[in-house]
Amino acid sequence: MRPLIGALLLASSAIAGAQVVPAGNSKPQPLPMPAPIPEPRDIAYPGTIALDVDMTDTQRGIANVHETIPVSASGDTVFFYPRWQPGNHAPSGPLSNVAGLRFRANGQDLPWTRDPVNLFAFHIDVPAGVRRVEASFQFLSSTTPGTSLTSPDLLRLEWITTSLYPAGYFVRDVPVAATARYPDGFTAVSAVPATRTGSTYRYQTTSYEILMDSPVVAGRYYKAWPLTPRVTLDTFADTPEQLAASPEQIDAHRRLVDQAVKLFGAQHYDNYHFLFSISDQIGGSGLEHHRSSEDGTGLGYFTEWDTQIQARNLLPHEYAHSWDGKFRRGADLWTPNYDVPMRPGLLWVYEGGTQFFGYLLQARSGLVSKQDTLDQYASIMAGLDVSPGRGWRPLVDTTYDEAVNGRRPKPYASWQRTEDYYNEGLLIWMEVDSMLRERSGGSKSIDDFARAFFGVRDGDYGELTYTIDDVAATLNGIVPYDWRGYLVRRTTELGNHAPLEGFRRNGYSLTYTDQPSKVWKQGEKARKNVDMTYSLGFVADMTGKVTGVLWDSPAFKAGLSSGTQIVAIGDSAFSDDRLRAAVTAAKNGGKPVSLLLRNGDKLRTAVIDYHGGLRYPHLQKTGAGETGLDRLLAPR
Repeated sequence: MRPLIGALLLASSAIAGAQVVPAGNSKPQPLPMPAPIPEPRDIAYPGTIALDVDMTDTQRGIANVHETIPVSASGDTVFFYPRWQPGNHAPSGPLSNVAGLRFRANGQDLPWTRDPVNLFAFHIDVPAGVRRVEASFQFLSSTTPGTSLTSPDLLRLEWITTSLYPAGYFVRDVPVAATARYPDGFTAVSAVPATRTGSTYRYQTTSYEILMDSPVVAGRYYKAWPLTPRVTLDTFADTPEQLAASPEQIDAHRRLVDQAVKLFGAQHYDNYHFLFSISDQIGGSGLEHHRSSEDGTGLGYFTEWDTQIQARNLLPHEYAHSWDGKFRRGADLWTPNYDVPMRPGLLWVYEGGTQFFGYLLQARSGLVSKQDTLDQYASIMAGLDVSPGRGWRPLVDTTYDEAVNGRRPKPYASWQRTEDYYNEGLLIWMEVDSMLRERSGGSKSIDDFARAFFGVRDGDYGELTYTIDDVAATLNGIVPYDWRGYLVRRTTELGNHAPLEGFRRNGYSLTYTDQPSKVWKQGEKARKNVDMTYSLGFVADMTGKVTGVLWDSPAFKAGLSSGTQIVAIGDSAFSDDRLRAAVTAAKNGGKPVSLLLRNGDKLRTAVIDYHGGLRYPHLQKTGAGETGLDRLLAPR
């Protein structure tokens, strides 16, 4: 009887639970969705778009856009503002910066309506007999120095933010003839050739896809260094003094190109331009393109060379993307236009592989010394190894982070995880290199994979897509192994520690000392912070404001969180040196670190019971003679 009574009780409670909405309540039904927007088709576009952008209003950060767009039929016609932007891997098109949008034909305004589902799509009703539609709008850049796209002496023109394109076509099939006007005295550079008349540049007709992938940097102070007949370092700066590069510095950039070509074995461009800006007026950037890269850094790249170690990784990384990400691209990430969603599941190849190759090339070229590169590796390894988020969120899921989070700050990034596919991807590719060396008796390495996978079709700057099976098959052709199983396991597994095995196999292990490396000290100085991640478990800026807390660390257990203000250390006002001294004094049973904290109007004292002293990551060589990592970083 007891089982029967229990079953009856469960059934009656289920029936009662089903009455979620009382019978007398209103119960609406959803409206049907609007008619779908035409899917992109791989067919010829009927005409050439004329795109005209006026960039002369740099003081106010206003780009005036005028576009003549051919149309082949009357009735409902849809134009897109680019939404899914290559290199961002996310629906990041800055549509909110667009204002003053108008459409006209035959001298008459054409009313537009935004699609109620796809907010980046605009509908107009094209009258019978109309063959061209005129579109115009303003793109409004930030005017805050350091974040703006323009300044009185320097600007970036990104066609993908200053244009519309028609629905129903692959963007590679849509021809565009672009014209741009710049302030007097400016020189402009893009991968697309142009003829210049005064301050007006008329760009060679090309496809919409290629134009969007070929931004412009223009400025008053400019210097070009040819690195090879096909590659140029086009450098712009706020002042001419920032362009004072030594011959030795330029030679290091020449070696970068030489080492990249030796590594990959082919070049996927007819010409390549490092669009390099040295500025504190326009925003810094690192964005890859097939035949160029937007490379922006702060002041002092040449003039304060010895303090710019971190900045010198930018160009190797973005240049490697010409092969990894632009030419070879995950099949699920490639899309026929900028409205089709990108699926970023293979970013551990696209970005993780490029992260690996970027550090490799900086060392091989001498842009960054071997020791400084080892110290950068140590920071990467340590940061991932202490992040407990690996215990619940697999690496492959972090490939969606940019689309989900948009690079907004996270309160507990070590637990939530961020775009770890960059640096954990680097660890995976280091392990691949170590396995190739080990299984081939030292005769094969990642160089063999780079040439086999990326070094094909010299001069081809289309896209050659791949799947994980293609990656595994290429590796298997070098050294037979269950590479697919390995890659799937590494990208989907959960664990408490990062995969550091590749470094161990290649002759180095992660260790900690109480002395920071030169790279570490430069990083703290550049970020204006004190980083106690591997001791107390938090980072604070130079005012004592906590900017990050390691999950489950001593600081976390003491109740610190991002935004907490450290007012005092013991009975003395906060300073970075006092904080370090307190940690040192607490070592081996000394007095715990006592912090006076402020959250809003509330003050409290937190005692952090940590006695391990200062800890900074380093790489330590574990074997005698030349190791796999030594050989990996040596120039070719």
